[in-house]
Amino acid sequence: MTPGTPYGNRRVAVAGVALSDCGRVDEATPYALHAQAARRALADSGLDRSVIDGFASAGLGTLAPVEVAEYLGLRPTWVDSTSVGGSTWEVLAAHAADAIAAGHANAVLLVYGSTARADIKAGRRTANLSFGARGPLQFEVPYGHTLIAKYAMAARRHMHQYGTTLEQLAQIAVQARANAATNPEAMYRDPITVDDVLSGPVIADPFTKLHCCIRSDGGCAVLLVAEDYVRDLAKPPVWVLGSGTSVSHTTMSEWDDFTVSPAAVSGRLAFERAGVRPSEIDLAELYDAFTYMTLVTLEDLGFCAKGEGGAFVEKGRLLRDGELPVNTDGGGLAACHPGMRGLFLLVEAVRQLRGEAGPGRQVRKPGGALPQLAVASGTGGWFCSSGTVVLGRG
Repeated sequence: MTPGTPYGNRRVAVAGVALSDCGRVDEATPYALHAQAARRALADSGLDRSVIDGFASAGLGTLAPVEVAEYLGLRPTWVDSTSVGGSTWEVLAAHAADAIAAGHANAVLLVYGSTARADIKAGRRTANLSFGARGPLQFEVPYGHTLIAKYAMAARRHMHQYGTTLEQLAQIAVQARANAATNPEAMYRDPITVDDVLSGPVIADPFTKLHCCIRSDGGCAVLLVAEDYVRDLAKPPVWVLGSGTSVSHTTMSEWDDFTVSPAAVSGRLAFERAGVRPSEIDLAELYDAFTYMTLVTLEDLGFCAKGEGGAFVEKGRLLRDGELPVNTDGGGLAACHPGMRGLFLLVEAVRQLRGEAGPGRQVRKPGGALPQLAVASGTGGWFCSSGTVVLGRG
């Protein structure tokens, strides 16, 4: 296959993308953020809402996505609410693309919104240390094995096995903040240093505060359409070239190797189906709830060999003008992280491929050309699931 080969029976394009208000949003409900993002994405596409016959949402409502669809005034004939943590949106995008390619839907809206930060500030909820204590998790939670502790333990294993250093992990946070500096929508834009990261309060050894994602409010939406609608779009399409999904484990005792994430499978599938190699990718948007997540995903997607992630992230390779721009908006470490952030990865990838990122932060290839290929890879749970989507310009 070559880039642009039809995905299934019909080619699938990203028609519109948008963010809702993000960062500190104290006066909106999650439903309002869903609606705001959906309206903006539809306006971005130039299409009428009547074309939407598919809808995907997760994380809100007792009957997600039925409640959100009702709030938006939609009556879809194709729906999905697969929820697998942070990778949810790449998995939903893969499902939607398959449905459109097969003719089961023509235009699928993916939308997310959360007031995670505002709810905690107002006392409407508390921060969660784990995802629950029922089922398989009952064997871990009583011993204090929190969500962040699972990531921290995996990071320690990588450090022990491959010699990865805390300074190398800190470089990921430093470069994410540098990318956020020119993003007016980012929540934190002030520069930080490796020393700033290392000297912060310890959250779960070896992670200090700046090794961890921020907590924000916000939402976003992505509209996927069949190739039939491309002639009516307000902007040039970005094509879905290939995708892959994978799940690994729930309990840590069932994880075969703490240094390998399910992106090793989802990435291979996505690249094979897109007909491209990792070396051809111009930018990567990766889930970064913790710095280690970025490092191991880079390895598992094939941007560097296993165990070489620490050396790879040094010397500014992840910066907007680096060898492989990663999380060009600042990612979950600096821009926004209102919960299941995976949909934000797709929005940023599309904006970069369209050349819409704006002055000071638009990725350019050598010679000044716009990027041609991007990958968005989401991770869910504690490396329990992964979804990877390869996108390309027309």
